[in-house]
Amino acid sequence: MAGPNEVDRTIHSHTTGAAAETAAAHQSEKPLKLYAGWFCPFVQRTWITLNEKNIDYQYIEINPYHKDPDFLKLNPRGLVPTLGVPVPAPVTSANANGDSNDDVTNNASAKKERKLKPIYESIVIAEYLDEHYSDTTKHGPRLLPSGDDSLAAYERARCRLWIDHISSRIVPAFYRFIQHTPEKDGQYTIDDAREELLKQMKVFFQEVIDLDGEREEMGQASGPWFLGKRFSLVDVTLIPWALRLFLIDHYKPSGVGIPEEGKGGEDEEVWRRWRGWFGKVRERDSVMSTMSAREKYIEVYQRYAEDKTGSQVGQATRGGKSMP
Repeated sequence: MAGPNEVDRTIHSHTTGAAAETAAAHQSEKPLKLYAGWFCPFVQRTWITLNEKNIDYQYIEINPYHKDPDFLKLNPRGLVPTLGVPVPAPVTSANANGDSNDDVTNNASAKKERKLKPIYESIVIAEYLDEHYSDTTKHGPRLLPSGDDSLAAYERARCRLWIDHISSRIVPAFYRFIQHTPEKDGQYTIDDAREELLKQMKVFFQEVIDLDGEREEMGQASGPWFLGKRFSLVDVTLIPWALRLFLIDHYKPSGVGIPEEGKGGEDEEVWRRWRGWFGKVRERDSVMSTMSAREKYIEVYQRYAEDKTGSQVGQATRGGKSMP
């Protein structure tokens, strides 16, 4: 597999705008560490989750194409986001039995020792954070429905189904669209790419709207978020790519193609829901505080628009493979 090319190696190296302020506020040494690449939408999923749940962490910028050796020791795969999690050292059976006073002392020391362990894959990280930082008085509402009853279990499963739809349908369609070049017309046209992205977005927002009223029957409010009035991990999963749709408008003829208000035809209600949801996205502090300057995204995504990137995502899209 080809490695990073010069286009990738020369990208801007740090956050700007609101994201720079957020990163600066999280530079001090903390047990929990976020290894991030400022431009990466997968990283933004994790960053939103950390800020949404008011979790204390240290932000560490990683250039994915100039990986620090210490970072590779932590996560040899070199993926961002990576969460460095302080995990207690295991207690030996001898210490656990308390065989002597020395053993008791050693046991106490062992409990205090913590080793940094990596968690990666943005959805896995988000679920870990939601589960581990579950005290709602400190960390706000859970991002996935909690509870042991059958309805809560069903709602968690439903959330995960639509998280999968975003990750396996909408996100690949985004990259297929932005990486289209005229040379690809023999494989698929730009109109094909646009149609696929809009189709998968409509499938998702049709579910959010719930036109058949099933959610009202279950006592749940409709909108503005996937779980009604409650912001959730489903919303977090989609937000980074929703915020980057302007790049397709910038780089591709005729842009994304989302119809203007009142011009959606039979899909007007779906796009009305999209507009309401996206408006709320742009008002949410945990989201906008993790965005860098617009012009820097335009600059860094040119490599995707010209299909020159050597990133794992870019290579997967180019080769018709699933997301890494």
